[in-house]
Amino acid sequence: MIKSMTGFGRGEASEGDRKFTVEMKGVNHRYLDVNIRMPKKLNFFDSAIRTLLKKYVTRGKVDIFITYEDLSENQVSLKYNETLAKEYLSCFKKMEEGFGLDYDVRVSTIARCPEVLTMEEQTADEEELWNGLKRTVEEALRQFVDTRETEGENLKADIINKLDGMLEKVAYIEERSPEIVAEYRRKLEDKVRELLEDSQMDEGRIAAEVVIFADKICTDEEVVRLKSHITNMKETFAAKESGIGRKLDFIAQEMNREANTILSKANDIEVSNRAIDLKTEIEKVREQIQNIE
Repeated sequence: MIKSMTGFGRGEASEGDRKFTVEMKGVNHRYLDVNIRMPKKLNFFDSAIRTLLKKYVTRGKVDIFITYEDLSENQVSLKYNETLAKEYLSCFKKMEEGFGLDYDVRVSTIARCPEVLTMEEQTADEEELWNGLKRTVEEALRQFVDTRETEGENLKADIINKLDGMLEKVAYIEERSPEIVAEYRRKLEDKVRELLEDSQMDEGRIAAEVVIFADKICTDEEVVRLKSHITNMKETFAAKESGIGRKLDFIAQEMNREANTILSKANDIEVSNRAIDLKTEIEKVREQIQNIE
């Protein structure tokens, strides 16, 4: 299945009082570049998320946004530091004896002392957390891949249509080339007749000039290679391979090289126009290919 590198996916899952939300979006990139934003509590799963992502995605810039809510009542607990409380009491006793003060310490006094009573977040079970997070990430990934495949098929259809148009232009250039040589021969003969008037023309010399001209403007090799590249690109799409973006880009570069050579050899306005149109279409195809994984 052809995949675009542009896509969006969202997953949401609730398990009891826990709720996970995962959103991801992707754009084109030469390599796989993953950026994950999530609560500090989930940072431990960064590597696992990246490993999971690589099963679905091979190329592109992917941004992942994860939110996590824990609404359970036992997510925090109150911790009493008895050792520290005893130290506070010991200090208060010394202050009483040293300054001759009344010892009026109450429980509420000790409770207000720093670090005697602290709120401590309960440690969640890692396996339980990962199971919930994994399911949510996979849901987002499935939606993400679906959108990339849909966009990929649209890109494929558009590129195939452009390739068919290129074949028509190449066919015109192929058919036009012999006509250009024939027209050159006629013009050359007319010019020689005009110069020689009643003298006999040297057919051998004219034939030699025509051969030199034909060789100079000959684009047979370029046309054959360009048609081969177009066919190769179509076959690559038909093979339904994954990760074909780089291969398609290379083929497009070779197509552009042949179109440049055809344009440089063109000695006819119609062939020049077709060659320019070819270069324009090839550039459009290359732009589309940049979005294919």
